[in-house]
Amino acid sequence: MSEQPPSPAPTKPPEQRPEHPDFWCKRFNEGVTPWDAGQVPEDFAGFIAGQNQPINTLIPGCGSAWEAGHLAALGWPVTALDFSPKAVAAARECLGDAPVELLCADFFAFTPSQAYQLIYERAFLCALPRKLWDDWGRRVAELLPSGGLLAGFFFVCDQVKGPPFGILPEQLDALLRTNFELIEDRPARNSIPVFAGRERWQVWRRR
Repeated sequence: MSEQPPSPAPTKPPEQRPEHPDFWCKRFNEGVTPWDAGQVPEDFAGFIAGQNQPINTLIPGCGSAWEAGHLAALGWPVTALDFSPKAVAAARECLGDAPVELLCADFFAFTPSQAYQLIYERAFLCALPRKLWDDWGRRVAELLPSGGLLAGFFFVCDQVKGPPFGILPEQLDALLRTNFELIEDRPARNSIPVFAGRERWQVWRRR
């Protein structure tokens, strides 16, 4: 008598899968958004103040889009993107009439309306299951020209269960070193509790 192949593991419902918009819609509906600082991070504001001129910027996984509003107030062209309709609704409320291109779209599939010189990272990579990390590394490289910048906060630790999913330094290097050069790396200031002590501010330049 032949053995039966094992049954495939049951697929989790969408609201339990962080790669699905329903996961994030559920959290916005319930007001469970511990990644939302409710303000513009100090490291980000300082980085922006240090730039010589406005840079066309993309913010994937923008959530409530506080940083997009900050950039728009300074006259920067900015696209804020999230695949959760509830996150986009929250962003619209926070942004008011700020001149931000706000999109409900999938970062891995959308077509940019113009080239970006900066991609800002905050609580996006750490929200992605590990099976999507290689795709993320390829996508940020695709979207930035030589000399473009990937700047933001990285949840650097060995936290396997998430989100937030921790990433080790060697794992992050494997995703980016082929196409990027690390030009700034230091502990983040004033991290919110969910990231405290395990968040680094980094700037990577596209080769």
